[in-house]
Amino acid sequence: MILRRAFIRHGRRIATNPTRSWTRSLATEVDIDTLPSSTDSIEASLENSLRETKSIESQIENETVQYVPQIDNRSHAAQNLLEDGTAERFDHYRFNQHRTKPLGTSIDQNHYQPHKLLTQPPFPSDITLELLLASQAHLGHKTSHWNPMNSRYIFGIRQGIHIISLDQTAAHLRRACRVVSGVAERGGLILFVGTRAGQDRCVVKAAQMAGGCHLFERWTPGSITNGHQILGQCRTKVVDELDREIKGYDEELRERQVLRPDLVVCLNPLENWVMLHECGLNTIPTIGVIDTDANPTWVTYPIPANDDSLRCVQVIAGALGRAGQEGQARRKEMAMKGVVTYTPDTLMTDLSVSTQGARTGGSAEDIKGSDSGGGNA
Repeated sequence: MILRRAFIRHGRRIATNPTRSWTRSLATEVDIDTLPSSTDSIEASLENSLRETKSIESQIENETVQYVPQIDNRSHAAQNLLEDGTAERFDHYRFNQHRTKPLGTSIDQNHYQPHKLLTQPPFPSDITLELLLASQAHLGHKTSHWNPMNSRYIFGIRQGIHIISLDQTAAHLRRACRVVSGVAERGGLILFVGTRAGQDRCVVKAAQMAGGCHLFERWTPGSITNGHQILGQCRTKVVDELDREIKGYDEELRERQVLRPDLVVCLNPLENWVMLHECGLNTIPTIGVIDTDANPTWVTYPIPANDDSLRCVQVIAGALGRAGQEGQARRKEMAMKGVVTYTPDTLMTDLSVSTQGARTGGSAEDIKGSDSGGGNA
């Protein structure tokens, strides 16, 4: 019963597609006579694999086998140089150096060294346009940030930036050096102010050379207009024409007004406009580095230059410090000859006369007539 049903089910399909089934059966038949024997095929495959193995072994031997030199330090050094290529590169470098020797520029031994602006500041006679150009003193601010009061100091515009005339910078710097030298020669007190980052060392160095004071921190408002309250606790001493301290005036100096500077040098006027305003109220002359965004009327003696360049500020501070040093040297040289280059303070003269009269027992009028007045505070 089962065989009957299977024959009926598949018989119909075979009867409907007889050609397709016979074609498939004929296509899958294999002619056994035309096929090679199994032994021949195995031998051929073995020969091929053996040939490939030999070729691979010969290639590996050719790549791995190298000549081993004799164990010698000199031969090993030469071999290392040949392998590294150092000798060849050095020879090539010397060859190019010989060919390009006449080309380009040679660096002078006196090229820029940053520490020399602090250890060996320039003298006023060393101020040249080349030095100012190398210190970037000619670079100003954008044209949109300029102050119209600086139009007389501006040379031109380059890529939207104002260029300061170095002729104006050199002339104003030399004039400021003469002012500092004259104040130092007459025994005046000079205050150097620079509160920006990096200006402290050049400010201290300039003050040391000029024999003045320095300030590299924030200015305390009222130090001049209200100095008795702010600087009243500061110590004041009396010195002679050779800067030697004179003892015995502590009681008299307590009632005296706090000292004020005779000249103020400001390296960044924009941040210290309060100090400049106080100096103007007390008729204290000022020197300031004026950039294109600052007002030159804030100071008495402006120096048009780039106040953002630390090298430019060091050059200006060093030149002013050297000018003060020259003035101090002339004052001491004249003092050694017995000539006082400044007028002593009348109050201090009266105090010294009264104190000396009290010590010796004489009258103040007699001593005042013979006193030369060689003391200042």
